[in-house]
Amino acid sequence: MPRIQSWEVSDAFWEKVAPLIPLPERNPNKSYKRKAGGGRKPLPARKIFEAILYVLRTGCQWKAMPKEGFGSPSTVHTHFMRWTGAGFFMALWQAGLAEHDDMEGIAWSWQRIDGAMVKAPITMESGGPKPTEWVEKWNGTPLAGGRLWGPAVDRRNRGKPLRF
Repeated sequence: MPRIQSWEVSDAFWEKVAPLIPLPERNPNKSYKRKAGGGRKPLPARKIFEAILYVLRTGCQWKAMPKEGFGSPSTVHTHFMRWTGAGFFMALWQAGLAEHDDMEGIAWSWQRIDGAMVKAPITMESGGPKPTEWVEKWNGTPLAGGRLWGPAVDRRNRGKPLRF
């Protein structure tokens, strides 16, 4: 079996993805007829999906996507945004999660959500309402300009030579 790139979609995978792709929304009261020679033909959904996977796998910008293999980057991005709004990627993730649960099994009792939404206790004890109060407690004096460091020479004496 020939090896495929990480963004290419196998026939078996495409059979599972294709039913989830949202259909274009069309006005039922309007008749649509493509004029002869009018514009480009629409890209196949599989080619668009592979182009989206290419951008996600390589991390390139949409405009840096090669046009030769995938078509217009703006067209692919438009489909990506439309499919995202229609919930396609969430449905794809849920279908993949359900299939993995059927094949391997997921220990759902072990799954937890980390919901740490409060400050750490040490920070709350040493700090105060202002973020710089911990420094005031440590030194007893507030820092110059609210910085964690002070200037080596007082600003009034910067032009004068240092005397030891």
